[in-house]
Amino acid sequence: MIKQESNVEFRVIIDEEMPPLVITMNDDDKVKLVLNQKYLIWLALNRKTIGGLPEALFGKIDLLLDGYLREQRSVELFDSEGDLQ
Repeated sequence: MIKQESNVEFRVIIDEEMPPLVITMNDDDKVKLVLNQKYLIWLALNRKTIGGLPEALFGKIDLLLDGYLREQRSVELFDSEGDLQ
């Protein structure tokens, strides 16, 4: 089994216009997590809810990926039917 390294870049900002928490990508197309210290009290109060997000997030990403893969498979089947004619 190939073990994929998971490096997450963390940034702490203080910005009135940014939300409390942002998951985005860095310049190397890796995961970057931005915590806005402007919302420190809100983040602290919701830390357990935020900590439980990965399971729900994985489920939503799975739904998105399953839909995408089904669509791609349908296209693949449609294209292969055209090749038979």
